[in-house]
Amino acid sequence: MFKKILIANRGEIACRVIKTARRMGIKTVAVYSEADKDARHVELADEAVLIGPAPSRESYLVQDRIIEACRQTGAEAVHPGYGFLSENAEFSRRVEEAGIVFIGPKHASIGAMGDKIASKALAAKAGVSTIPGWNDAIETPERAVEIAKDIGYPVMIKASAGGGGKGLRVAWNDKEAFEGFSSCRNEARNSFGDDRVFIEKFVEEPRHIEIQVLGDAHGNCVYLWERECSIQRRHQKVIEEAPSPFLDDKVRKAMGEQAVALAKAVDYQSAGTVEFVVGKDKSFFFLEMNTRLQVEHPVTECITGLDLVEQMIRVAAGEKLAFKQKDIKREGWAIECRINAEDPFRNFLPSTGRLVKYRPPAQNMEASQPVPPGGGVRVDTGVYEGGEIPMHYDSMIAKLIVHGRDRNEAIARMREALNGFVIRGISSNVPFQAALLAHPRFTAGDFNTGFIAEQYPKGFSTTSVAHDQPSFLLALAAVSHRRSRERAATLTGQRRHREVRIREDLVVVLTDAAGLRDHIPISVRPQGSMFEVSIAGLTHEVAFEDNLRDIAVHGTFDGQPFCAQIERSGLGYRISHNGASLFARVFSPRHAELEALMPFKAPPDLSKVLLSPMPGLLVDVAVQVGQTVRAGEKLAAIEAMKMENILFATQDCVVSEVLAGKGDSLAVDQVIMRFQ
Repeated sequence: MFKKILIANRGEIACRVIKTARRMGIKTVAVYSEADKDARHVELADEAVLIGPAPSRESYLVQDRIIEACRQTGAEAVHPGYGFLSENAEFSRRVEEAGIVFIGPKHASIGAMGDKIASKALAAKAGVSTIPGWNDAIETPERAVEIAKDIGYPVMIKASAGGGGKGLRVAWNDKEAFEGFSSCRNEARNSFGDDRVFIEKFVEEPRHIEIQVLGDAHGNCVYLWERECSIQRRHQKVIEEAPSPFLDDKVRKAMGEQAVALAKAVDYQSAGTVEFVVGKDKSFFFLEMNTRLQVEHPVTECITGLDLVEQMIRVAAGEKLAFKQKDIKREGWAIECRINAEDPFRNFLPSTGRLVKYRPPAQNMEASQPVPPGGGVRVDTGVYEGGEIPMHYDSMIAKLIVHGRDRNEAIARMREALNGFVIRGISSNVPFQAALLAHPRFTAGDFNTGFIAEQYPKGFSTTSVAHDQPSFLLALAAVSHRRSRERAATLTGQRRHREVRIREDLVVVLTDAAGLRDHIPISVRPQGSMFEVSIAGLTHEVAFEDNLRDIAVHGTFDGQPFCAQIERSGLGYRISHNGASLFARVFSPRHAELEALMPFKAPPDLSKVLLSPMPGLLVDVAVQVGQTVRAGEKLAAIEAMKMENILFATQDCVVSEVLAGKGDSLAVDQVIMRFQ
């Protein structure tokens, strides 16, 4: 067994590998860029080596510096994590030639499966079901349109070296095929250094289900069941679960056996994942093989009890698998939510900056440790409160994983965990995840990869989610106000006859985007350790367990436990629960009358300017001063967190001024151009 390994990665996955290595008694070496000098993985590792400036192409993607870091520290093996160089066959080969063990498959296996065009031919030869398409590299957008027509729309345009949703577009017509091909090539060239693109038929109403495989150097290979990864946004996974609520045991077995057949065909020696697209009739087709550890591997760990990082290390050290296919258990249900630094209320644009507050929910599970009886909550992360989320890397803050005895228990546990996950200073997709977990179609298991686009066609907003019990949110606002007044009444030094007065009769004021106010009478009366709240003729009992200063609060509502987020903002309270959010101001009846006379301040008109929706690098300005632009035409492109975001005109206009140039670093809401 190795005495020291180097982790050629950063963030959450680097911290995850360190935990297993530490349990196995293996020392660890972290590598870091200048932007990550204070990162959590650097602190956790036994040693750390600086490998370059912030951009990944100058640090985490520089093979020579990582190999040199191994020589400097005496690391005997390299774990690549996921992303960066994890599926780079050349890196694997160079590591092996340097006398260092690559904790992953052999470079020949990576090469065979990393090329999506060659892998499809290999899969077909191995007897794996494959999807119709054009599997040769396509040279021009015109040729891409011709091929797409022949296959029949819709088609999927994919970069051969792509992954993680990058270098991938779905086209429904000639225009989208033409533009999607160009975007895929550019994105693939920038992210992977390989701009080959191919096209395949897009299966409508598809499910994305993947099989985890594990092979050793002694000819043994097993599958560790499946993961359901159909909840996706822009082809990036949002929620993963194991097992799938859709498959039956017959299909599950057939998919597992095909995945093993493919792995054996390339002499696969490590953990890997074979991805399938599954139709509504349970027919399935091979998509690709990921020759690395997957982001969503924790859900497989939860239901099998196996530590996949440990298995990768043991296989790389030459050990045989200690179990056969019949020994692999499948217990309970696990769900993972990816918590990303993005603003769901601004079309999920990246959000960077300082984590002013980072309070994950209470945990009783941990990576590399056994799952406790009855399951629980686990958080895999590489961040900490007060740390920075840099713009140079991917947007993941943490992975929230739960395990329950069945799917309903896992969903209930995840909903409570999301309600209690506090992130401030940057935006996160926690509200969106909470809304998804509360959606009736998700709870019924009735979804496919188009679920998010279908359910949120105009994007996600506070009005996208209706709480199933609106009086619950109103009651929390009113009781929070009552508790705040009670605390204020205890302050010393109050002037006589000017003391804080506590009233039972209150008015909750809700104001919509147009300034229309809704006044809701409500009364709050203390009853021992709880409050009796009357709204619209109904009475509810509310009790809190937490202090006023806490954002995530626990308590009971009509005897049922809850976890919600309550935050004071000016004269009001922001209440968030199960993805629904409410901003309420609470007044006395007289104050409410006076407040109704106050003018409404409308938000500024931003139709004449183009603002940068995120911090990032301006990589393209597609228009000039004086140019007439039609709605839907490209204005500019911004690169942030390894993704290219194109800004389009929302209406016909004429460009009057361009205030930023290609190569400029932009701040959020910085003006890029003005229109007449």
